Amino acid sequence: MPKVDLDLVKVILQRHELDVRQVARILEEINQEVAAMVDEDKPPPVKKQYVILVSDPRGHLDGKDFTGWVVQIPEEAGVAGTEERLLKAAGDFNTSPKGRRLPVKSVAEICEHVPARFLKEQEVWVRTKEPVYVLATANKLPKLVGQAKGNRDDE
Repeated sequence: MPKVDLDLVKVILQRHELDVRQVARILEEINQEVAAMVDEDKPPPVKKQYVILVSDPRGHLDGKDFTGWVVQIPEEAGVAGTEERLLKAAGDFNTSPKGRRLPVKSVAEICEHVPARFLKEQEVWVRTKEPVYVLATANKLPKLVGQAKGNRDDE
């Protein structure tokens, strides 16, 4: 179906001597239909999960300073392939004209300089272009005084 400019439709409607209010209603209805068609064409958004490229399950990082980048990948994708996705995006970028002039050589450069379109093709979204500090945690709460079972002050 060919696309028609709304200004052309407006001119034709006015040429047939329709009321200005009626022309406005018709154009508004056309705009609503076009907006509905655009909404139908969009695929549903991809559900994503956050990933940071540094982990400390055994507490080896305690007392050490590390930095990392926060990225997102699709929810159903495995996190082990996150770095591979970044490297593929870097390879695609390095083969582009700009990438041949200024190729990226590290994960930091990938996160900072590779345009989003290369990353989106590999389904990875960089959320922090600058590295952020990673804080190691034991993932436990200490026992708090007065919070033990059966030791309530209001009884």
